[in-house]
Amino acid sequence: MSKLQLSSNKVACLQKLFDENGIISALAFDQRGALKRLMAQYQTEEPTVAQMEELKVLVADELTKYASSMLLDPEYGLPATKALDANAGLLLAYEKTGYDTTSTKRLPDCLDVWSAKRIKEQGADAVKFLLYYDVDSSDELNQQKQAYIERIGSECVAEDIPFFLEILAYDEKIADAGSAEYAKV
Repeated sequence: MSKLQLSSNKVACLQKLFDENGIISALAFDQRGALKRLMAQYQTEEPTVAQMEELKVLVADELTKYASSMLLDPEYGLPATKALDANAGLLLAYEKTGYDTTSTKRLPDCLDVWSAKRIKEQGADAVKFLLYYDVDSSDELNQQKQAYIERIGSECVAEDIPFFLEILAYDEKIADAGSAEYAKV
């Protein structure tokens, strides 16, 4: 088994994400669709882009002093990257929010005008991608998802930036994500 070799740039990026004990205590605030729905419950109109951005800036400004890093999204989170504590690292999400509810496949999709290169150019120390994965799905579907992740990984290798894959397990056969049966997945 070969030993993992990290470039000096990847090591430097990862060190920005860790605290003094080598632990990543990231503040995750890359929510978009769910955040918009939550905010809409407390106001008469749909939240504007400016309101979404302002909330993310406020959270970054107030809370990143307690975190080693922050996970944001490029859609509403870019202004918040300027409000990070000086010692906080930055992860940027590469996936579109949510998933296609007309299918149980939950196929991954990248943000349309983003790439690992563009994420790095925004000052990110790492790229994050969320993948819905059902180990019991067809081999064909899971191979498709694996190939998609390999492409993102290759982008990150080319850009010499760490890649964090967030896997969300689910079961295609359980429609109610709020059920006790689903919680066991």
